[in-house]
This record gives sequence, C-alpha cells and structure tokens, in this order.
Amino acid sequence: MPVTPHHTAEEATPRELWSASLRLLLMLGLLVLLVIPIIRDLPVGSTTRTSALAWLLVVLAVYWLYSGFGYRALLLIQLLLFSTAAALLTAKVVLVAVDIQRFSILRGMAKALLYAGLGCAALNLAAMVVALFERRDRVARG
Repeated sequence: MPVTPHHTAEEATPRELWSASLRLLLMLGLLVLLVIPIIRDLPVGSTTRTSALAWLLVVLAVYWLYSGFGYRALLLIQLLLFSTAAALLTAKVVLVAVDIQRFSILRGMAKALLYAGLGCAALNLAAMVVALFERRDRVARG
C-alpha cells in the first residue's frame, strides 16, 4: 500500500496550515519552556548540553520535514544548519575527551548555526501564518 506524502505549506489547505502552525508553535513552546531548562540543569559541561540540544533539534527538524510542517526549502536549510551544528559540537566533545581543552571556535560556530536554524524555524512559522491568512482571504472572496 503506497504511503501518501504529507502536505507541505506550499500545497496545504487553510485548515491544514492552521493545524500545522498550531502544532509547530506548541512544539517550539514546549522546547523553550520545558526541554531547554531540563537540558540546562544536566550535570555536564556546556558543550555537552549544547550538543544534546543540537541533536534534539536535528531530530525535530527531521520530524518537521517528514510531517510537512512548513516550506520544504526552509525545512531543509534548517536541517542542514542543525546537523552541521550537532556535528561540530560532537567533534568538540570528542576533542575534550582526548584532552584537547581549548578549541572553542567549534562551539561558537555551532551556536551561531543553532541560532540561524532557530531563525529558520521562526521564519517558517511566520510564513505559514501569513499563507494561512492569504488563503483564507482567497477562499472567502470566492
């Protein structure tokens, strides 16, 4: 039995856009209000905490891409940014494990990539909300 691909924002109906926007907003809210404070309280170093967050964001980006939560191009860019950040942070953790303590450029670059990826997520959500209102107006006009 073939699996039907999920709609992305490009071809979604206003109802699908509303549902996806609400779920994406809820996930981002839970991430900010619940998950980040839990990760912040972990008894490990700051690079390890940031690395755990980066890998979580990679998993979320894959899920958002698979579920069609937004525009495919933005989701792919977001996945690329989060994956690169996670790889850089993992490399930093490995370097610390082999007793190379001072190589903070990896962590700085990874944090910048994480912020850029989160910016893509916010832009994706904003674009979905704008498209929702545009499509609602188009449907209302006939």
